[in-house]
Amino acid sequence: MSTNPDTSGDRKPPLVLHIGREELIIRQRYEVVSILNDILTGGWFLVGSVLFFYPAHEHLAIWLFVIGSVEMLIRPVIRLARRVHLRRLNPAIPTETARDF
Repeated sequence: MSTNPDTSGDRKPPLVLHIGREELIIRQRYEVVSILNDILTGGWFLVGSVLFFYPAHEHLAIWLFVIGSVEMLIRPVIRLARRVHLRRLNPAIPTETARDF
């Protein structure tokens, strides 16, 4: 990692972040849960959309859309649970990242 000199010619020290093993594991697990939730959500809506082509299955299609909507509400719950979990692990560390899922 290179450092950029400022106008006075002094070099700034590189930014060093210390992340514990537990924090990385927690972040990875919640990311996997979030990805699985997104896949399920897409599946419910896709199958529900196809079922709307068949009038005999419209009732089931409506229920799949309801299930997909509930899955959409689960995503912020997963993010909140991750935030609380990380905050309990170490209150001093920031719980959000630029690549937050």
